[in-house]
Amino acid sequence: MIKTIQTEKTAIGNMALDAKDLAILSLLQQNARMTVKEIADTIHLSTTPVHERIKRMEANGVIKQYATLVDHTKVKKSLIAICYVSLKEHNKTAGTKFVKSIQLMQDVVECYTISGEFDFMLKVMCEDMNAYHDFHVNKLSNIDNMGHVQSIFVMGIIKQTHQLVYV
Repeated sequence: MIKTIQTEKTAIGNMALDAKDLAILSLLQQNARMTVKEIADTIHLSTTPVHERIKRMEANGVIKQYATLVDHTKVKKSLIAICYVSLKEHNKTAGTKFVKSIQLMQDVVECYTISGEFDFMLKVMCEDMNAYHDFHVNKLSNIDNMGHVQSIFVMGIIKQTHQLVYV
């Protein structure tokens, strides 16, 4: 009788990720500058299959991009605000206009559509309260169809990660 060895697989879209793929992702999330050789040595594969796996995950959109994480306090973005936004009208045209406006605003670093009392949640990063006031009064409030905005200011960061895969 032949015994087959099964590896744990996680389906992402049309692509199945095995334990080695997840190990590669975990390592790249910790240090995206890791070389293929360093990854290969760590997960006990040769460099060619590691390189092919990375390219496959890039091509399938599992790996979306490589980024540099910047200390916001060192680039004059010390104030973090969470803004809950509701629109006056709720239709596709109004929503699309709002989204296009938000995408052009550099102070908005994240925007989510949400359920509940508000329609959107924004993460806004500015130099200080004066810069936030300018953003709120002269940019955000001037968007067509703006309803209500509630701003909450971050007092401290307890946990902040971009890591989604742990091995």
